[in-house]
Amino acid sequence: MWKKTGDLPDLPGDSSEPTAKTPPVPERPAAPVLRKRSLLPWAWAAGLCLLYATVALRRHFLLRTTGYDLGIFEQAVRAYSEVRAPVAPLRGEDFNLLGDHFHPLLAVLAPLYRIWPSATCLLVAQSALLALAVVPLARWAQRVLGTWAAHAVAAGYGLSWGIASAVVFDFHEVAFAVPLLAFSLEALGRQRWGAAVAWAVPLLFVKEDLGLTVAAIGVYIAVKGPRRLGAVTAVGGLLGSVLAIKVLLPAVNPAGEYFYGGNLPDTDGSLLATLAMLPIDALQPEVKAVTLVLIFAPSALLALRSPLALIAVPTLSWRMLSETSSHWGTAFHYSAILMPVVFAALIDALSVWRSEPYPLRVREVRASLLTVLAVTVILVPSFPLAQVAAVSTWRTDPHVATARALLARIPDGATVAASNRLVPQLTSRCSVVVFPTYPVEEQAPRSPLSFLPQPTAEWIVHDREAPEGWLGSQGQWPYRLDVQETELRLARQVYGYELVAEGDGVTLLRRRTM
Repeated sequence: MWKKTGDLPDLPGDSSEPTAKTPPVPERPAAPVLRKRSLLPWAWAAGLCLLYATVALRRHFLLRTTGYDLGIFEQAVRAYSEVRAPVAPLRGEDFNLLGDHFHPLLAVLAPLYRIWPSATCLLVAQSALLALAVVPLARWAQRVLGTWAAHAVAAGYGLSWGIASAVVFDFHEVAFAVPLLAFSLEALGRQRWGAAVAWAVPLLFVKEDLGLTVAAIGVYIAVKGPRRLGAVTAVGGLLGSVLAIKVLLPAVNPAGEYFYGGNLPDTDGSLLATLAMLPIDALQPEVKAVTLVLIFAPSALLALRSPLALIAVPTLSWRMLSETSSHWGTAFHYSAILMPVVFAALIDALSVWRSEPYPLRVREVRASLLTVLAVTVILVPSFPLAQVAAVSTWRTDPHVATARALLARIPDGATVAASNRLVPQLTSRCSVVVFPTYPVEEQAPRSPLSFLPQPTAEWIVHDREAPEGWLGSQGQWPYRLDVQETELRLARQVYGYELVAEGDGVTLLRRRTM
């Protein structure tokens, strides 16, 4: 019988059934199990961390990061590092970020931020966390499929579009969930049920919806392993999400509610009709179906052969049923948590094939891994890691240089209202809000002088130009450019701000002293 350990054996010259004239192919002894810890997974983690950090830091230097969300998370982590509640002025006056999403695990970054107080600290930390997830996946693949397979899985995960999309979109708490889930899935694959639960439980402190993922892990354990442990884990995960959404978040949120509850579809009509329409709602509009295919595409769809793929259902469900269109597509960070599930399910599916006593199965496993690599190569140019090869990524244009020169004129400790893309350049040393303010109804028609409350920041810095290589056509948010320019004009003509400097579309104002 072909063994599960060691590299994939060489294919025999003839894969047909043995006959009287053809002696049976002798069984090839399996390669010995590695006694020492392999450095292969850690080498991949180091290389991927370097790649991710390079892309993220370069984008930050080119003003392609934003206040929403990098600036917000930096304000929270900065507060933790100063032993304060995670108040984020960018979300509103005295807004405790634990009332937005339940992510107390962010506090573990406080000591690092204390040493390295900068937005770049968060970007590098995220790069390390996303890269760390390759360790359990590559280790598991090497153990059951061999070294070559481990390289294929590591490359597939590391260059997957779900991870790439998270790398280039600021910083998010979900970065903690990616390695935690990867280690938990590896433990599930090895039937180490207690370890799987131990790795999964911290997900409850990463984000409120991840309790549902913990519950899915519990259901898997209940079916495949000890029922009591699985049942307790499932119930605990479900209760964790309910507690966070129904009690903890409303208790801290200024409005006394769970802000994102409105993302789910209304159920004012018949419950039966609502349930009947859920499958259709989950696949319409078309972008949802495309995203579902793309999520499993990095595994050449083979992940769907493993029951581990069902652990993706909670995240896929709330995304596809959400009424927020940004949840449906491939942009932003929403798919990062799914990539460990996809590749863990791939390893599980291939390991079942690998254990079967048919020489053709060896060929199928190899062909599957080659297909995974081919899909990876095909998808990379269409997603953000391709920015490494873009000329604009490595060129600093005059606009960026001008903006940085004007930002340097703002003193430490100042209060600043800044354009969204300038915010994270200042959050480590100033108190910053988005210019003119946020949130407001962007599209609401307003007359001059009744736009927004009078600005109170000492400084205003505004950038009317989108940086080269910006993902959007205009790069202006949360206001249209004409709204921003109206407010900028009012600041000078009515609200008592004077021009300090301007150039290349960047304007720096300072409030007159009385």
